[in-house]
Amino acid sequence: MIRTSLCDTLGIDRPIILGGMGSGTTPALVAAVSEAGGLGTLGLNARPADAVAPLVAKVREATAKPFGVNFLMFNLDEAAFAAALEARPQVLSLAWARPDQELARPIARAHDAGGVVMYNVGNVKEARRAAEAGADIIVAQGTEGGGHVGWMGTLPLVPMVVDAVAPKPVVAAGGIADGRGLAAVLALGAQGVLLGTRFLATDESPLHPNFKAAIVESDGHDTELAAFPDTARGQLWPGAMARVRRNAFYHRWAGREWAAREAQAEITAGLNAARESGNADEALLLIGQDAGLIHEVLPAGDVVRQIAADAEAYLGRMAGLPRR
Repeated sequence: MIRTSLCDTLGIDRPIILGGMGSGTTPALVAAVSEAGGLGTLGLNARPADAVAPLVAKVREATAKPFGVNFLMFNLDEAAFAAALEARPQVLSLAWARPDQELARPIARAHDAGGVVMYNVGNVKEARRAAEAGADIIVAQGTEGGGHVGWMGTLPLVPMVVDAVAPKPVVAAGGIADGRGLAAVLALGAQGVLLGTRFLATDESPLHPNFKAAIVESDGHDTELAAFPDTARGQLWPGAMARVRRNAFYHRWAGREWAAREAQAEITAGLNAARESGNADEALLLIGQDAGLIHEVLPAGDVVRQIAADAEAYLGRMAGLPRR
């Protein structure tokens, strides 16, 4: 079984982490990943403070294994963050701070609550800032991933971050969906992987079945970085673009940010309706290029076990290559 220093730091058996996607994680999915030996992460951003403790309790009812919770820094709700610290999850995952936002204090508060701090970055400068502020693990997220990402690809970003923050462990994210990806980033110096899109296409994912089918049907070439999803909803993610699937909704609004600002109410109503009905053509599907590697919806635990087993097999074969 593949085991890295990340496993020892987090108390897990397999170096595979569920990304803390705000609307893409539930206690059931988090628990399934943790039960399989990975680290489940519960997205708590935009959750009201009084919902935090019950959600964490549901995870604990389903598993005694380690798990984490995730917050976005740029719109951090202090009450919800305090509630999470009081619930004392094993891992606090943080991401997307404003350039002028202090990192040391929230990281210190998480440490005081007994948590390991994992910080998600898209460039080397932010990696160094998070490491200097005390983050225990740095997640290097490439632009291939779904949702909000930076501009650099995973392949060059990971070793650059590994070199910049050594000896802190680095986790790779973006464009990874199978054992080949895990094996590849281990060769780049990472200690594990964080996955989003792959876990959206699982039995435990809260996505509508039609959205899961859209991931399976995707060839990976049908996604694009866009600004209008955030513009339309009046959001601003510092330094990020949104990788979204091209569909009817995309083609209607892409390149028309000025019009999207005026049509926020219309767009929000349409997206809510599409989410409820499972209309994949009119929904905002934030998925990564690695959707092209996903060919079926599986139980989340099977995904964890299969990726780990396949990576071990790939690394074993590479170790046996003839040397000159």
